[in-house]
Amino acid sequence: MKLLTSLLAAAAIGVASFVAPAMAAEKGVVGIAMPTKTSTRWISDGETMEKLFKEAGYTPDLQFADDDIPNQLAQIENMVTKGAKVLVIGAIDGTTLSDILAKSHEAGVKVIAYDRLIRDSGNVDYYATFDNFQVGVLQATSLVNGLKAKFAGVKPWNVELFGGSPDDNNAFFFYDGAMSVLKPLIDSGDIVVKSGQQGMDKVGTLRWDGAVAQARMENLLSSNYTDAHVNGVLSPYDGLSIGIISALKGVGYGSGELKMPVVTGQDAELPSVKSILADEQYSTVFKDTRELAKVTVSMVDSIMNGKEPQVNDTKTYDNGVKVVPSYLLKPVAVDKSNAKDVLVGSGYYTAAQLGN
Repeated sequence: MKLLTSLLAAAAIGVASFVAPAMAAEKGVVGIAMPTKTSTRWISDGETMEKLFKEAGYTPDLQFADDDIPNQLAQIENMVTKGAKVLVIGAIDGTTLSDILAKSHEAGVKVIAYDRLIRDSGNVDYYATFDNFQVGVLQATSLVNGLKAKFAGVKPWNVELFGGSPDDNNAFFFYDGAMSVLKPLIDSGDIVVKSGQQGMDKVGTLRWDGAVAQARMENLLSSNYTDAHVNGVLSPYDGLSIGIISALKGVGYGSGELKMPVVTGQDAELPSVKSILADEQYSTVFKDTRELAKVTVSMVDSIMNGKEPQVNDTKTYDNGVKVVPSYLLKPVAVDKSNAKDVLVGSGYYTAAQLGN
C-alpha cells in the first residue's frame, strides 16, 4: 500500500492492514452498484474497485445507475441473476432496496453498503465508509476557523446552512456533526442564521444537486442579505459549494471590497481544490476513496473465503432494522495551507492537475 504523507498517515485508522489479495484464479462475480457518474468521486470509486477486484482474481460487474432508482434496482437484480455472490452497493436512495435485498438474501448473496448506509433492511451484512459525524465536525471547525481569520472584526457572523440529500443517511451525520460545533455559537449569538433555516427538513438538498443549491443560495441572498453581508456558508459537498459560490459571485462577492464568504465542502473534487487555491472556496474534506476501495475488496475477500471481515464499529450505524457492522476511515480537512501536501503528497492528484 502506498504510504501517505505524515498528516494523512496520522489520520488513518488501521488502513495498512487492508491490502488487496494477491492475484489468484477466477474467484467469482462481485456486483458493484454505483449511484451516478455526475460526481467524479463515484466514477473513481467504481473504477478503483473494478481494478482491485480484477487484480484479486474476481470478475467485477460494475454498473452506474445515473441517479435513477428503478435503474439501480434492475442493475442489482441483474447482478444476482448473473451469479454475483457479493454485492457492493452505493445506494441512490438508501430506503428503496429492501425488496431486492430480500431476494438477494434468498439467493445467498452477501451485501456491503458502500459509503451510504442502506436503511430498513436486515439483509445488509457490512458497511464500509468514513467517520461521517467527524466529516461534519471538520467542516464546521474549518468554517469557524475561516470566520475568525477572514472576519475577525465582525460579530455576529452571518452564516447560512446547507445539508445533503435527505435520502442519503450520511447527510444527517454530516449535519449533526457540523451542528455539534455550530449550535453553541448560534445559541451564544456569535453566529446568526439570518434566514432562520435550520434542520435537515429545511436545508437538505435533494440528490446533492448543485443547481438546486445555487438556486436556494440566490433566494437566500435576495430575501435576507439586501442590507447585510453573508460571512459563511456550511456546505457539505463540493458539488453544492460550486453552485453556492456561483450564486455569491453573481451578486458581487469576491470582488472589490466584498469578501468571499467562508464556504466549506467535501470530497476534494478537482474543481473545488482549484477554487480553494484561488481563494474562493475555503476548504473541503478529503476522503481517500482509494483506501475505502481497498477496505471493501478486503471485506469481500474475507466473505468469499468464509471469514469475518474486519470492522471497527459495531454501535453507530443502526439502519432501522439492525446495527450494521462497519469499518470507518478517518477524513482529513483540507484548505489552502495543506492542500498540496495532502493531495499531491498522497498521490491523489499531481501538481500539474492542480495547475502548478
